[in-house]
Amino acid sequence: MKLKLILAIFLLSGFFANAQSKFNIKTYGAVGNGKTNDAVAIQKAIDACSKAGGGQVVVPAGHVYLSGPFNLKSFVELRVEGGAKILASPDEKLYTESAFGDNKGEGTVWIGGKDLQQVSITGSGEIDGNGISFMGEELDDSYVLKPFNVVDPRPHLLTLIGCKKLNIDGVTFKNSAYWTVHLIGCDDVAISNITLLNSIKIRNSDGIDIDHSKNVRITNCYIESGDDCICLKNRREFEKYGPCENIVISNCTMTSSSCAIKIGSENMDRISKVLINNCNIVNSNRGIGIQNRDEGTVSDVIFSNLVIESKLFSDVWWGKAEPIYITAYPRATSNNKDAGWRLPKGETKGRVGAVTNIYFSNIRCTGEGGVYISGENPEKISNIYFDQVTVAMEKTTKQPGGVYDRRPSNVEGMVKSDIAGFYFENTGYISLQNSEVIWGKAKPSYAGKALETKDVTKIKSVNFTERDADK
Repeated sequence: MKLKLILAIFLLSGFFANAQSKFNIKTYGAVGNGKTNDAVAIQKAIDACSKAGGGQVVVPAGHVYLSGPFNLKSFVELRVEGGAKILASPDEKLYTESAFGDNKGEGTVWIGGKDLQQVSITGSGEIDGNGISFMGEELDDSYVLKPFNVVDPRPHLLTLIGCKKLNIDGVTFKNSAYWTVHLIGCDDVAISNITLLNSIKIRNSDGIDIDHSKNVRITNCYIESGDDCICLKNRREFEKYGPCENIVISNCTMTSSSCAIKIGSENMDRISKVLINNCNIVNSNRGIGIQNRDEGTVSDVIFSNLVIESKLFSDVWWGKAEPIYITAYPRATSNNKDAGWRLPKGETKGRVGAVTNIYFSNIRCTGEGGVYISGENPEKISNIYFDQVTVAMEKTTKQPGGVYDRRPSNVEGMVKSDIAGFYFENTGYISLQNSEVIWGKAKPSYAGKALETKDVTKIKSVNFTERDADK
């Protein structure tokens, strides 16, 4: 009898301990009617959870919780249940914290956090940035961006800075007005099984931005985004956090009006040791791109087992349907956004670092453009390896082609040209093996050579072929 009593007390204590570790936002005053600003209640639940030593903040199902900005805390798991939605308030006056510190012209923070440990965002519910509310007039393939004075009020959906051990799993992020998941100076990050659905018409609506961060794994995700789906970078505002390295991206499906997987263009440090494998890129502008525009370097990157489908978009979007794209040019200084905060402090002219040791293996490309590699000089792009890369070029849209896009750079941005299957310009060593160009039945009028080279220091071509699609 005593043994049974002891066991019952033990089980009950475990039950109550577990119950006490959960903090339901409705308990702290959240209304969930989609109209009342529940930010204060959400923040109270997070603060209470953190003060108790950690646990789970529950966003319960069946409600829409309109919210202004709030901050996550260490040892807190924000659990958004299936059927629950956190919706960004459309009131622009609520968004006052700059997403880039003293650089106030590139959006604000909605959900934030700094110098945190062991933070999780989980569940099968939705976190909705209400992005259309912050847009101007709708155009054919984009929205007009509203003018602003000093602070651009468009909120970034999630901004986490200097955090250790992050876990983001299962949640649907959607409708961001600016960048969606921005991780700066973070270490030991797992992003898995998320769905990210932004409007493909909203400019600057990046999916996941990995900035000065390391030891990051992005797996089993589905991403649709107007701007880059996944982007690795080193922004100058956060230079104290060091290089971006040890990144793995795998088993993801992506669609972008810009570039599905991009490295750059902001890169004032080093991006290295990157593995990108088993991904499907559908209906995108650019497929994968390395766009180096600053003094930082890019090295030791492997792209493998990819299917890429690219098509042309209007000039609003950078890119001309290149399935694979590498450029290295100093940053443009002709407009304020690409100068100012982009250049080293006190300098008025940029410089570009080298892109080296980049590998492409077992990649199937279909679309309206070809592989494009171009640098300031051969020292800036070298040791580029292609093995089993197929480019099938066929016209599928009414958008005009015949242009190479080098924006934003200090050279001519839009270069009219016939489009080659593989185009290499001003590069060092390139290896092209077991690869092929296939001309589709609707061969573009602007199609050029299968392989075109200009000022390439050395190229090794083994078993490279071209053919028509019906042969």
